Amino acid sequence: MTRKLVSKKELKSVYGVPYSFAHIARLEGAGKFPKRVTLGACRVAWVAEEVETWIEERIANRATQSPS
Repeated sequence: MTRKLVSKKELKSVYGVPYSFAHIARLEGAGKFPKRVTLGACRVAWVAEEVETWIEERIANRATQSPS
């Protein structure tokens, strides 16, 4: 099985996640964003499938939210 990892830059450029890296870290800490994978002392990434699932959940939830 091949797993793709997503870098910090790819979260924004490829997946369109509009959050700062500090906010992503807060979401991770609260269990509201996929956990990062530590690759080295100064390098982290996320599992692409988990990020895609998170995005799909956000899209699905919009149907259950009432407009403000």
